[in-house]
Amino acid sequence: MDASANLGKEVEIGAYTVIEPDVTIGNHTVIGNHATISSGTTIGKDCKIFHSASIGAVPQDLKYDDEKTHVIIGDRTIIREFVTINKGTVVSGKTILGSDCLLMSYVHIAHDCIIGNHVIMSNLTTLGGHVTIDDWAILSGGVLVHQFCKIGTHAFVGAGGLVAQDVPPFILAAGSPLEYSGINIVGLKRRGFSNEDRQEIKKVYKIFFRSNNNRKENLDKIKAEFSSSESVISISDFILTSERGII
Repeated sequence: MDASANLGKEVEIGAYTVIEPDVTIGNHTVIGNHATISSGTTIGKDCKIFHSASIGAVPQDLKYDDEKTHVIIGDRTIIREFVTINKGTVVSGKTILGSDCLLMSYVHIAHDCIIGNHVIMSNLTTLGGHVTIDDWAILSGGVLVHQFCKIGTHAFVGAGGLVAQDVPPFILAAGSPLEYSGINIVGLKRRGFSNEDRQEIKKVYKIFFRSNNNRKENLDKIKAEFSSSESVISISDFILTSERGII
């Protein structure tokens, strides 16, 4: 461990783990054996990082020119074996992983990604660069996310999914090619969404995905009929700001 690393109280570091300079680790965080925490990494408190993880290594991006960039990880996040998280590039300067997340074994997060809080990424899930994942989203095993894609809050992506366009909030996305497969009923129930909230979200997506009109007309109809709903405003804003298009 480099003497300049900034460790909080009661941090535990396993055998053969490398802590490089310019690293900050919060109180009570536990890091297993054979892990590497590279320069420019900040890890919050009460995190658990398992054996052989690599956090903060340089990006797999040929444009990277040894600029000083960062990985920032929130509190109480669990990172399992062989996870790799790359630091940012000059584009944004940082890769961010929020609090209370779970990254299962062999997950890869590329440069400049922004991951919210309470996100779960199952084994072998891989993110390209500049991906954004909002709070409470769940990605099943073996999901591949194309660079610059966005995944909305409370969305659930089925196992083996190839995400090449944006996945809007509150839905299940599954199949090949990936498509809308209903709303995330189980997840929304667990997180306290009322039956009325769930029914409204379902009606909105029925209009957007199932109507014979084009999607712009569908979105206009949604905004006119459900304009006062916080969830619907979130859906509309997500769709309107999508740069890669919606699945």
